[in-house]
Amino acid sequence: MLDILFEPLGVGFVTRALISGILLAAVCAMVGVWVITRGMAFLGEAMSHSMLPGVAIAALLDIDLVVGAALSSVVMVLALEGMRTSRDFGRDTSIGLLFVGLLAIGVIIVSHSASFATDLTAFLFGDVLAVDQADLLRLALLVAIVAVVTAGCYRAFLAVTFDERKAHTLGLHPKAANLAMVVLLAITMAGAFSVVGTLLAFGMLVAPSATAMLFVRRVPVAMATAFVLGGVATVVGLLISWHASTAAGATIAVVAVGMFFLALILRSVVHRFRRSSAAAPTPTKEVPDVLAH
Repeated sequence: MLDILFEPLGVGFVTRALISGILLAAVCAMVGVWVITRGMAFLGEAMSHSMLPGVAIAALLDIDLVVGAALSSVVMVLALEGMRTSRDFGRDTSIGLLFVGLLAIGVIIVSHSASFATDLTAFLFGDVLAVDQADLLRLALLVAIVAVVTAGCYRAFLAVTFDERKAHTLGLHPKAANLAMVVLLAITMAGAFSVVGTLLAFGMLVAPSATAMLFVRRVPVAMATAFVLGGVATVVGLLISWHASTAAGATIAVVAVGMFFLALILRSVVHRFRRSSAAAPTPTKEVPDVLAH
């Protein structure tokens, strides 16, 4: 099917969507596992929506939307880091306030535009079938950046994830590692939203990694598994979208989330079967009473 869709002067739009989805699966796998293990899912959701002010301002100034999204994410990261030392409220409260405040500012800015509904819909849901060569290059660059940062900071990220005090003892600078991890998340969400929109980018960030973490615990193996699952979700989602005439990005996200729940049910069934097998009485062979003779 993909060969038929190749354009005479370039790659077909479905092929570009497939390549972008696989690149997105790669970058989301590398970041998503840290998001799951660190319990940063709410932060990822908040950050995906806090990009709206930057995107809206970038649209008004006629500059690259990804640049605006990245700057907005950096503002949220800096504000969050500035509020983390406060003892008056918890981290979730800080994230929630910044989330609502930045999203509201973005809606106010976009509401002054003549194409409010269109702009907001594109921001939230994106259009994976509209990905062009520039988007593919941007995603490839994002994958390279995230891979380099993940490899370089792997030891620090791993130590901070499981024991911050030990990370400090080992001289791994847990505060810097935490900041680097949040910035990495911000960059990932900013680069991914242009492909599938903020809501669906967050789904690809969390769903494959959460599915992988149901079965594996080693971080590198979890990342590789999440990448495979994200790639499968992309292929299956595009096939369903092609034949059912549904929104491609949303279909990919639904498949990714559906795979998580199927895996969760499968694991529950397997665990229940193992418990029932372990609880069953073991049959014993009758031993002849040799003393009776």
